Amino acid sequence: MNVIATPEGTQDRLFAQCRDLRKAQGELTRLFRQKGYEEISTPEVEFYDLFLRSGNPIPQESMLKIVDRSGKLMVMRPDCTTPIARVAATKLKLSPLPQRLYYNETVFRSGAAHRGGSSEIPQCGIELLGAGGVEADVEAVSVAAEALLAVCPQGFHIELGHAGLFRALAGQLEMSEGQVEEMRALVEGKHFAALEEFLRPYEGRAAYALLSRLSQLFGGVEVLGEAEKLMGSRPELSYLRKLYEALERGGCGEYIRFDLGLVHQIDYYTGVVFRGYARGVGAPVLSGGRYDNLLGAFGRPAPAIGFAVDMDLVAGSTAEQTYGGRLRLALTKGRLQDKTVELMELAGLDCTPVKEPGRRLVHSLSNYPLDAVLAKAPDVITYVEHGVCDLGVVGKDTILERGESPFYEVLDLGYGKCRFALAVKEGTDFYDTYRTRRIATKYPNVARRFFESKGMDVEIIKIEGSVELAPILKLADAIVDIVETGATLRENGLIPIEDVAPVSARLIVNTAAMKLKKTEILDFIEKCQTGMERSKC
Repeated sequence: MNVIATPEGTQDRLFAQCRDLRKAQGELTRLFRQKGYEEISTPEVEFYDLFLRSGNPIPQESMLKIVDRSGKLMVMRPDCTTPIARVAATKLKLSPLPQRLYYNETVFRSGAAHRGGSSEIPQCGIELLGAGGVEADVEAVSVAAEALLAVCPQGFHIELGHAGLFRALAGQLEMSEGQVEEMRALVEGKHFAALEEFLRPYEGRAAYALLSRLSQLFGGVEVLGEAEKLMGSRPELSYLRKLYEALERGGCGEYIRFDLGLVHQIDYYTGVVFRGYARGVGAPVLSGGRYDNLLGAFGRPAPAIGFAVDMDLVAGSTAEQTYGGRLRLALTKGRLQDKTVELMELAGLDCTPVKEPGRRLVHSLSNYPLDAVLAKAPDVITYVEHGVCDLGVVGKDTILERGESPFYEVLDLGYGKCRFALAVKEGTDFYDTYRTRRIATKYPNVARRFFESKGMDVEIIKIEGSVELAPILKLADAIVDIVETGATLRENGLIPIEDVAPVSARLIVNTAAMKLKKTEILDFIEKCQTGMERSKC
């Protein structure tokens, strides 16, 4: 162990980095004070039960945990809002509402290994406690716009959504909680084709028209008009229009956009939700919303709204990464690259540089503003996730093994089709035993989630080469692997006994790029759909 290095997810900030961070923090804290907000600071360590009680949406595996001397489980502060709600309901219980509080703190979250994320995130933000309605929402969003105006000189916008819209529409369909969550994930992830397929059984229902389009309804104020044409007048849409008109009168209209597919954490947020995007930054730099139920969890029911700015993302971010006004597409080398080139050529794009790459890894198309980056499958996701590429083509197998990632999976391209399957030696009864089964696989995360969903305890062994050898050599009872025709399994005396998940090529998009380059990206998606239609002819 290298004890003189910093733990993964942490960093030393030196000289210019410190100056940039302190300058940005100073800009925001001055702004918050000018707006009448008072500073509050909470401990870096809180009891784990505090976040369970609050219904906080941060997954427990993302919290950094500590056990104190008495054996109580504690966590490094994963967000600032919940501890501030605790203070408001205890030490500030007798103080009159509304209360305007701001913070300049670090939050701590455990990210996946080797993903380049930070475990310590400096944040500046506000909480407006005890104020509801349009006036309070205008104040919070206006302060958010002024905050980004101060620290994002390269340009930004703020997108508004409404947590109640998805909840109300989903309530009109007869779905289980599991189905609603599956639909929420499709909307949030902008899985356009998959969402349409999922909702097909509900096509005759009143809510179908808007739900099937919800993930695509993002952009300017015209989005509200489009939604009203699909569904008629709804209270959530009327409220967003009223909020926009108030923001426009206050001089913030030019910074406001909408995304009706902002449906994250629907059990936590209760009204307007919003995110901020800055040019040249591959992730949202600001996140906030209304959470009217939180203070009630601590015995002081009151409405509330707030937001946080990720200071690492905004500090020093002054130059837009435009790639000369072109899109960047990361392509998985090999068969997926060849099939994607074929698809793009069917749509009329000249892919000659990609077909004859030589040793070059980045290639510019001559008749379309796109640069193609050739990479291995896991790296495609990394480049898109970090925003150095706007889009990527990668197999669903790589996405599933990678786990949850902050990008949009917008299109099933329909090629590279195969499946994950559970396979055993022919004649084996895999389920007829009480002992813990041993599973060999190249995809341990896919296998683990599959058996967890079945409530089975298994021992997973990762194999890098021919996974079929493991049952033959009696190292494992079964394998989880990609199966296309099943010929390799049969030749080695194995048979598939259960499908785990379908696999095909997917088009993925960086979340910030989708919002900042909407026109260009939707045009490329349309080109892909054209190619898919022509390939069927």
